Amino acid sequence: QMGCWILNESLSVVLLLSWLGGNFYLFIDTFCRYEEEDAFLYTRVILGSSLAWARASAVCLNYNCMLILLPVSRNFISFLRGTIICCREPWKKQLGKSLKFHKLVAYAIAINATIHIVAHVVNMERYHIGQSKGAGELPNKLSYLGNNPNESYLNPIRKYDTNIITEFLTTIAGITGLVISVILILIMTSSTNFIRQVSYELFWYTHHTFVIFFLVLVIHGTGQIVRRQTPESLMLHNVTYCKDHLTEWEETTQCPLPQFSGNEPSAWKWVLGPVVLYMCEEIIRFWRFQQKVVITKVITHPSEVLELHMKKRDFKMKPGQYIFLQCPSISRLEWHPFTLTSAPEEDFFSVHIRVAGDWTEALFKAFGAEETSFKEPWMLPRLAVDGPFGAAITDIFHYQVSVCIAAGIGVTPFASVLKSIYHRCCDPHTELKLTKVYFYWICRAPCAFEWFADLLFLLETQMAEKGKTSFLSYHIFLTGWDENQAAHIALHWDESTDVITGLKQKTFYGRPNWNNEFRKLAYNHSSSNIGVFFCGPKTLSKTLQKMCGLYSSADPKGVHFDYNKENF
Repeated sequence: QMGCWILNESLSVVLLLSWLGGNFYLFIDTFCRYEEEDAFLYTRVILGSSLAWARASAVCLNYNCMLILLPVSRNFISFLRGTIICCREPWKKQLGKSLKFHKLVAYAIAINATIHIVAHVVNMERYHIGQSKGAGELPNKLSYLGNNPNESYLNPIRKYDTNIITEFLTTIAGITGLVISVILILIMTSSTNFIRQVSYELFWYTHHTFVIFFLVLVIHGTGQIVRRQTPESLMLHNVTYCKDHLTEWEETTQCPLPQFSGNEPSAWKWVLGPVVLYMCEEIIRFWRFQQKVVITKVITHPSEVLELHMKKRDFKMKPGQYIFLQCPSISRLEWHPFTLTSAPEEDFFSVHIRVAGDWTEALFKAFGAEETSFKEPWMLPRLAVDGPFGAAITDIFHYQVSVCIAAGIGVTPFASVLKSIYHRCCDPHTELKLTKVYFYWICRAPCAFEWFADLLFLLETQMAEKGKTSFLSYHIFLTGWDENQAAHIALHWDESTDVITGLKQKTFYGRPNWNNEFRKLAYNHSSSNIGVFFCGPKTLSKTLQKMCGLYSSADPKGVHFDYNKENF
């Protein structure tokens, strides 16, 4: 199984190790430089190793801040998907994991920020001690520099009888450091799954404080709280000799008073590129916001699901892609992702929106879904559309055998794919590499099947007419029912069509046995690369990923399951 895992995840491991290697290299290289360079020798006399810890973590912080925006630059990711190198399956899979990388980088920022804060707290205490009589002759001498004309200071704390916190918070570095810390805590805590489920709006607003974070990060270094001996002073003042001969300072030519200056701020060099890229993303989004979107149809489905049909000039999509929607009458700032449920062959594009928060509930009401009669088109609120953007599921047609697994509303990406299959099968001029599709849908409530059953019925009928009944195998699992529903199901069990969906394929009750399902797939397609595409909760995703590894063959000519999870 280790061989299968290496085969499937080797590129992911290489990229992860490259990122970790970059972090370790920058940390160790910077740490050694600040521990060994003569320019910081006198700074080390006062601060010790905490200087190197503060500077090494700062460089790694800048490095990861440079990377954090790249995985969420969706137009940039979509562009990469279209390039030659990323057309290859291994690289496309990495692009599908961009949000995972975004989270990893965020953890690295949090860790390095913590090290940086702790190191500077120690630094401030040591700067304070440097002004005390008990600090020693050399630390005292260095700390007192700057009290007289033509002297430059090394120790930013100028008096011993001062409050460190007050002193620190009157500096640019202190104020900006506090702002950065508060923003980072807000972003990290509001990014938890619990907060996102309870209040997506809170997550959205706190996450977008990153704009302030980057601005303050650039300003942070201008405080120049860490100081070094100037290159000109190093040429005149021999630190190796002079540090041990304080009595000769200003008395001999080789020991003039050392001159100090702050480090030049460098954060802007790291983040300039990603910030420009983000600004381009926002310009594209603003341009798309200005484009008119015509709402052609509004349909209300059971389980508080709203279906919207729309048209937009020059809108082109692929099966399984997603868009961002904004409703200015609800919020002029919030954009929310929704999978497209229409096919490229249709003359409109559609989304299915389930009520799952304040914004979706407000949208549900704005479109009159709770009213007995629908609103006239001119009364409907305006919508803005950003996208479409690529997703892992767009690769479903690149396999000969594909397995689509959906849980609950996670079925929406597959609606687009199945519709596209339907249209392509109707077109005699279209050749499909895809020869077999397995579709699994696990749902809790029977009423949730209603909006999707029509599509499956169309596919079922079309495949029968074309003599391709074996092309699509679908398995619907119902995991929740009451006594009345159970009695009704039992009463109509012997009918030719399913009592819930009206399809020829009967609904299964309970949860799938994934070991059995994957064992059958491996047996039926013993020498195929099988694409497994999933949209649903994390717990089931882990199970399916495990199954893909478990039933993949170590033999290159054997069966291999490529796991792809839908991410937004």
